[in-house]
Amino acid sequence: MNLIKKLDWYIIKKFLSTFFFAIMILAVISCVIDYSEKVDNIVQKKAPLLVVLNYYKNFVPHITALLFPLFIFIATIFFTSKLAYKSEIIAMLSSGVSFQRFLRPYMIGGGFLCVISLLANHWVIPIANKQRVAFEDKYINDAMFVQPGENVHLAISKETYIYIQSFNFSNAVGNHFTAEKMKGTLLQEKLMGDMINYDSIKKTWHLHGVVIRRNDTLKETLTNITDLEINYPFKPEDLNRNEALKEALTTPQLRSFISTEQLRGRENLNPFYVEEYRRTAQPFAGLILTIIGACIACRKIRGGSGFHLALGIAISAVYIMFGQFSTTLSTKSNLNPLIAVWIPNIIFAGVAYMLYRKEVK
Repeated sequence: MNLIKKLDWYIIKKFLSTFFFAIMILAVISCVIDYSEKVDNIVQKKAPLLVVLNYYKNFVPHITALLFPLFIFIATIFFTSKLAYKSEIIAMLSSGVSFQRFLRPYMIGGGFLCVISLLANHWVIPIANKQRVAFEDKYINDAMFVQPGENVHLAISKETYIYIQSFNFSNAVGNHFTAEKMKGTLLQEKLMGDMINYDSIKKTWHLHGVVIRRNDTLKETLTNITDLEINYPFKPEDLNRNEALKEALTTPQLRSFISTEQLRGRENLNPFYVEEYRRTAQPFAGLILTIIGACIACRKIRGGSGFHLALGIAISAVYIMFGQFSTTLSTKSNLNPLIAVWIPNIIFAGVAYMLYRKEVK
């Protein structure tokens, strides 16, 4: 039995063609604007043409993913309002097609895009972001090294905690290093070094101007060492606490990163949880907005497509506002990241259900 009828194919083709055309226009405009902003750095640093083209190959998934659900919404409103303006929807419903049956191709098309977005968010886009960020670091950004900030604390095991005041990633050298070994509440050993640098060949750390203070509860000893080589279980990249790194990790890598940061005692991991949950919530937002768009634009009203598009843009703005507000509460406060990410979807799912019930009646 053929479950997808001619009516379904007709609406699905309209839906997907409008969506992909809108995304293509967005991608072209975004690339032109981005190139105009970066062209001076690209020419000055003599970036090869193939490297630049590869950058924009990775830039397109990044920029389209940001507005993926909203373009699904706008595309749904645009082509549905066209159908309504030409009285095609009235003809469909008058022929005995129920509103539930009318929505079926929207659900199929929205579900198809939802699956694509899920796969892209969890695997494809992070890989593209990694290459995109590498290009920007090499040819666009003027900074020669990245500083993770002052007073970086890191737990490298359950008993050992390190501190580095500053670290230069260009030469892997840090200043004012401290390593503390704890046993319960007792400080057993405190190692202090004026300078620390990483040997990428031996995979070891070299400390200079070392002072080691040991405490066995009965007495304390103080040892001075000019140079010391030691194998600490962390690398320079582990000191980079830049939250932008989360966009360049696939979901399995992101989960592994979160587990490692938990072990190391990082205080606020909510931005990383938000990123993980957002990758799943965003595609379902597109499906919810598809239903809302179909319910809003299916009626032929005065003002036509223009009014429907204006209404769609207003609803999109409200959706973005809810999303930004809830995620900010999570990253800057103590709101549960899972709840923060799904709040806009829950609210708009309620709106979609009310609009659906209204149209059914």
